[in-house]
Amino acid sequence: MKRLLFAWATAAFTALAAYLPPLTIPQGVGVNIHFNRGHAADLDLLATAGFKFVRMDLGWAGIERRHGEYDWSAYEELIGNLERRGLRAILILDYSNPLYEEAVTARNPVSGGEHRDTASPQHPESVAAFARWAAAAATHFQGRRVIWEIWNEPNISFWKPKPDVAQYNTLALATCKAIRAADPKATIIGPATSEVPLPFLETFFASGVLEYLDAVSIHPYRNYSKPPETAAEDYAKLRALIAKYAPTKKKNLPIISGEWGYASHTRGVSLETQAAFAARQQLANLLAGVPLSIWYDWKNDGTDAAEREQNFGVVTDQLAPKPAYLAIKTLTSELAGYRLERRVSSGSERDYVLLFTKPRATPKLAVWTLDDTHSVSLAVTLGSRAAVRAAHAGGVVVESKAKGREATSFLTASATSGPGQKITLGPDRLSFEVGPPPLYLTLEGVRLKR
Repeated sequence: MKRLLFAWATAAFTALAAYLPPLTIPQGVGVNIHFNRGHAADLDLLATAGFKFVRMDLGWAGIERRHGEYDWSAYEELIGNLERRGLRAILILDYSNPLYEEAVTARNPVSGGEHRDTASPQHPESVAAFARWAAAAATHFQGRRVIWEIWNEPNISFWKPKPDVAQYNTLALATCKAIRAADPKATIIGPATSEVPLPFLETFFASGVLEYLDAVSIHPYRNYSKPPETAAEDYAKLRALIAKYAPTKKKNLPIISGEWGYASHTRGVSLETQAAFAARQQLANLLAGVPLSIWYDWKNDGTDAAEREQNFGVVTDQLAPKPAYLAIKTLTSELAGYRLERRVSSGSERDYVLLFTKPRATPKLAVWTLDDTHSVSLAVTLGSRAAVRAAHAGGVVVESKAKGREATSFLTASATSGPGQKITLGPDRLSFEVGPPPLYLTLEGVRLKR
C-alpha cells in the first residue's frame, strides 16, 4: 500500500502545473487571510512562521463596480506585499455582483439565519460577466504565480439562494474556458467544497470540468473528535471518483486541502490540541500525497472564547502567537527543504513515524501518535559517529551521541508542554516516546533497518 501511494505521488507530480508546489516542506504550507491592503505586521509574522501560501477572496462585486470596469489596486498591493516576502496567493474567484443578479432571501452560511443577499451567478448574462471578470483577473496577474480557485463552498449556503450543483457547474465550466483562453498556463482549482460531499463532487466531475482543472480542491472539515489523519479515507474515495471521470492524462489529478482548521473555542479543541493538529494536518496531508494545505485561519476574528468563528487563528486578534503558531514554525524550520520518503512501521497503525530526506543532509523523523504518550522502538544500525537530536514546539534539546555499545538516554526539554519525552539511542535500537504533538528527530549516522 505504501509503495502504491508513493508511485501515485510520483506519477501525479510529473504532470503538475508549474504553479503547484512540490511535496517538499514548507513549499505547500499555507494559511487563510481576510485582508488585501496593509497588514505588514501580519505578513511579516506569517512569513516568519514559514507559511508559503495565503488564500484570500477575490470578491467580484468589490472589483467590478461599473459594468466592464475593473479595479485591481487592492490586490496589486496584496500580491506585491506577498512577493516581497516570498509568499504566493490562492485567489478565490467568488461571490456575486448586484450589477448582474437580483437580491434574494438566503441562509447565512455562518450564523444559519436568513438574510437578503445577491443571488449567485445563474443567468446567462451574469455567468458570462463572471467569466469575463475571471479571465481579466488571470490576464492582469499573468506570470505572478497565482492559483485561481473557482468559488468558495458552493455545496452549502455560500451559493445563493441555496446550493445548486447544476448552476455551479455552468459557472465553473464557463470560467475555466475563459481563463484558459486568456492564459493557457494559468493554474485553476475547484470546487472548494465544504467537507467532502461525494454526490456533489461526482455530479461536478461528470460535467467534464476535470479537463480544465489542475487540481481538485476541497475543505476537509470534520467533527472535532476526528483528527487530521482521518482525512486519508476521504482522499482515497475522492481519488477513485477523479479516476472515474478525468480524461486519460488527468487520472492522477492532485487534491488540494484548500481550507481546514480546528477552532480553540470553549466547545472546540484546547490550544495544545489545536497546535498538534495544525502541524499534523500538514504532515498527514503530505503522507496522503496532498501538495498544498491551507490552515484556517491566520488570526482570531475576536476575543469571545465561546465563539467558534473567533478562535480558528494561529495568532490572537492582537497578533500574539498561539501554540499553533509555534507548532507551524517548528515544523517548517525543522523540515525546511525536506521531502517525505516513507512511513516507517512502529507496529501500530495509530503511530505515525515519517522519514524525511533532503539532498546532502541527515535524515529526519517526524513522529506522533493518536494514542496517549508511549514508547516506540525501531531497529537501527549506527555509523562511527552516531547522534540523535530532538525538537518539538516546546523547545529543542542538544544531540545525544551513542558511546560504543552503551546506550545513552535524554529527555526533551520544554518550558511549556510539561514533562519531556525520553529518547534512548543504543547500538541497535532507537527508542523514543511519542505523544499527540509531533516530535522531530535528526538522525546523524543512524540508519533505520527495513
